[in-house]
Amino acid sequence: MSKKPLILVTNDDGINAPGIRALISVMNSIGDVVVVAPESPQSGMGHAITLNSTLYSTEVDFEKGPQKEFSCSGTPADCVKLAIRELLGRTPDLCVSGINHGSNASINVIYSGTMSAAIEAGIEGIPAIGFSLLDYNWEANFEASKPFVKSITEQVLKHGLPNGIVLNVNIPNLLEKDIKGIKVCRQAKANWVEEFDKRKTPQGRDYYWLTGKFVNLDGGEDTDEWALENKYVTIVPTQFDLTAHHFIKDLNSWDFK
Repeated sequence: MSKKPLILVTNDDGINAPGIRALISVMNSIGDVVVVAPESPQSGMGHAITLNSTLYSTEVDFEKGPQKEFSCSGTPADCVKLAIRELLGRTPDLCVSGINHGSNASINVIYSGTMSAAIEAGIEGIPAIGFSLLDYNWEANFEASKPFVKSITEQVLKHGLPNGIVLNVNIPNLLEKDIKGIKVCRQAKANWVEEFDKRKTPQGRDYYWLTGKFVNLDGGEDTDEWALENKYVTIVPTQFDLTAHHFIKDLNSWDFK
């Protein structure tokens, strides 16, 4: 039996995305790799799961390598669930998701399929990391990301993560020599100011395209947005417990009938 860690690789851009190919190449230098990823892009799916349609998985061979690969008809969260329950044969030592084409910093973590896959693994007690590069281009160059991905992954395997915590890692779109280092940060307070571009079909039916502008409302210099703007790779420890613990005492003082 191999003494290498078993690493589950997934993403939300689809199994043939350049980002996941880059991530696979790094993970092959660290452990035994099994890939379970969506057969088509699933960006912005958040933590959606498939309930009302059939879920399919097919073993594939996109490129030569030691890794074993499966495409899945479902969402990123589906991929992790299916991998753990049906495809791997044992619990993985680590789950890595990405490398996403585009930022998952700040509020983007809520919508991210990349991070939802990592969070799904975290729910199962598996150490997990979501990696993102700040370049939405399909032809993005991931070479500068690889040393940081490897270093962070090795540290997680060495130290582990507390139960309920996963790491959200974002990498600026720069040459490796221009990246200043790694900063552990908090999530910036920011949001999308959204609009809908309303149009009509030739038949006269209204339809909409979602558009918007990202607005950083946080002036702190300890945030992921600040660090990315200042040429740092960011790590935000992220939890899936959404309880506002600080408000429980106040809420208990209300006069509920």
